[in-house]
Amino acid sequence: MRILVANGGLARTGGSENFTFAIIEEMVRLGYDVEYFTFLKGDDENAVSRQIEKLGVPFMKRESYDLILSNSNSVVRYLSQFGFVIDTMHGVLPGVEEPSAFADLYVSVSPYICEFYKKQGYESKVIMNGINCRRFRPKRELSNKLCKVLSLCQSKESNEFISKCCIKIGVKFAKIDKYIDNKWNIEDDINEADLVVGIGRSLYDGMACGRAVISYDKRSYRDPGHEGDGYLTKDNIHQSMYRNCTGTRAFTEEEFINEMKKYNPSDGNDMRNIALAELNVEKTVPEYIKYWNENKDAIISLPTLLNFRRKFIGEIERQIENTKNYYEKSHSWRYMAPFRKAMKFLKGEK
Repeated sequence: MRILVANGGLARTGGSENFTFAIIEEMVRLGYDVEYFTFLKGDDENAVSRQIEKLGVPFMKRESYDLILSNSNSVVRYLSQFGFVIDTMHGVLPGVEEPSAFADLYVSVSPYICEFYKKQGYESKVIMNGINCRRFRPKRELSNKLCKVLSLCQSKESNEFISKCCIKIGVKFAKIDKYIDNKWNIEDDINEADLVVGIGRSLYDGMACGRAVISYDKRSYRDPGHEGDGYLTKDNIHQSMYRNCTGTRAFTEEEFINEMKKYNPSDGNDMRNIALAELNVEKTVPEYIKYWNENKDAIISLPTLLNFRRKFIGEIERQIENTKNYYEKSHSWRYMAPFRKAMKFLKGEK
């Protein structure tokens, strides 16, 4: 089985980039014949493309694949000619996160995304973000009292806000901003903290490492007031995961400090267990393969349609050529004009 896994850019670490790596890494572990594709590779050692190649996975070199897993619609459109494509949708932002009409199947990483695009006519299967829970695992016990907070937020405003809150209660603060710190082994930094702040996959990485987590990140492209869900426990985590832990409320400094004060080291173990049960890439990859197996014969992929079109046109051209030859031999010249027009139409000539 020939598989291609793709993402628009793999020069830096990030949500969909790390998602792509985790999928490829697990497929390698399972023994699949896998290659990767991206429009943008990275040059430094921390580039995700470099990390993929260290696994022995080559850049796209075949002309066709049994299955293609991709994330952004521009990539899906380009790769649709090479095989059966499953388009994974990580959010509902117009543009890059929108589903591509060129995909054969669709996957949503949260129920909310699934329901959002269903209203637009795109049916999808919910398969949660896959985390390598062997790599992202607890390496240090949580402190009985909150000592250190790690922010994985992507905005300067959010990091400054969290830093101020930490100072006010005497807690150490650290941050990793993917736009500034292109760091690969973030699991080590996560394990040094007691509590991780972020949204989406950032929180899932923290959960897998057995950390307590707060859903929060104020990003310019999000709706006003949609900053996070606050401190998460086993009682409210699934409500937050419904929207990929992105959240729908805003926080003042006082409110955020109150969220940090909810810290309980026992919540770290709960988060780890939830990650193992619902976010483990060892479970999500087989779901993709099963989804493909259940639908590959029921859906005619674009490459199949193009191949059928080539064969169909080839057969029509052959029949036209045979008929033309017959009339030429019988000197019935008045019948030749329609055949010449038909041949030009099929070849795309004017």
